[in-house]
Amino acid sequence: MAALPFRPTPFFGNKNRAFWRLQFLGWGGAMLLRAVSSIANAQPWSFLVIVVIATITGFSISLIMSVIYRAVMNRRPVVTWGITALVLALAVGLYAFIDSWVISLYRAGGDASFAQLFVGVFYLDLTLLISWTGLYYAINFFLQVEEQNDQLMRLEAQATSAQLAMLRYQLNPHFLFNTLNSISTLVLLKQTEPANAMLSRLSSFLRYTLVNEPTARVTVAQEIETLKLYLDIELMRFEERLRTEFRIDDAVSNALMPSLLLQPLVENAIKYAVSPLEYGAEITIEAQLVGPMLRVTVSDTGPGLQPGTDPSTVFGASTDSTGIGLANIRDRLAQAYGENQRFDISNRPEGGFQVILELPFEPREPAPAAIPARRPAGIASGVTA
Repeated sequence: MAALPFRPTPFFGNKNRAFWRLQFLGWGGAMLLRAVSSIANAQPWSFLVIVVIATITGFSISLIMSVIYRAVMNRRPVVTWGITALVLALAVGLYAFIDSWVISLYRAGGDASFAQLFVGVFYLDLTLLISWTGLYYAINFFLQVEEQNDQLMRLEAQATSAQLAMLRYQLNPHFLFNTLNSISTLVLLKQTEPANAMLSRLSSFLRYTLVNEPTARVTVAQEIETLKLYLDIELMRFEERLRTEFRIDDAVSNALMPSLLLQPLVENAIKYAVSPLEYGAEITIEAQLVGPMLRVTVSDTGPGLQPGTDPSTVFGASTDSTGIGLANIRDRLAQAYGENQRFDISNRPEGGFQVILELPFEPREPAPAAIPARRPAGIASGVTA
């Protein structure tokens, strides 16, 4: 679909411009109605001059009123409405006086007295200025409420981002401590080459975590590549005891998800499935599209939960890294997606433990194609004069 040649802006995006547009539109409409009414009442065409003068008078008086209203709008209600009533009464009186005076000049020698003309135009001018005052306050109060709502939404977004960042940063130290402990063990055993290789892989993983914002989202493919960096480090610790399998559907490779969401889940599987078993365990990472949701499953062939264990007690049940990690994953999903997400842990029917994540499927939009530079006229590609 072709894009618009201009970027639409809100009507009140520029308040000053919106005010003048409404001024001209409103008073122009009032002038049109008065002109039509005059013609319908068999007034001569020359009476339209009176209508124009009355409109210009009302337009000018309303400008003065807007300056006063703007100054008292955010005062105490007693002050605001008291001054508004006083200004409105004076403005209507002045408006009616000028209108009746101009009409009396136009109808010099007529039967109607000045007082009769004043009373005749008073109610019309009162209706116009009361309507103008009501619209002025209504629009400005509406804009103030909108600004407060926008500010509240920005503050909530900042608070959510800060909380997500805190949760993300809380995950990294546990993995870091485990890895440094393994490197320390290799150094004590004088296995310098494996220790150096593990340090190199650790630096690559940490470089990724520093480059990406804690609240950023990455594609499934990027998240899997990062997870493989982590697994390369753990493979040096567990060797053939750690076996992994990836089942990533091509349809979800470009789907967006929070960064570093899977590493704590795999860490949990390594701690409770691979580490305690002499023969180790296999960890499977699956990602597939289920309706409108992206489903990611991390499962292992370990012992799973003890019979009778309530899965809800796993979160925060201990102070170790795994308990914190699983609770953080749940909290990060709740912060990012609200109720439109799922985080379940359970035993696999065939044995072992599994964690199922579901979040809205949001594919990354392709980057816009670069516009080729235009060549100067008369020069063809690959041809010289």
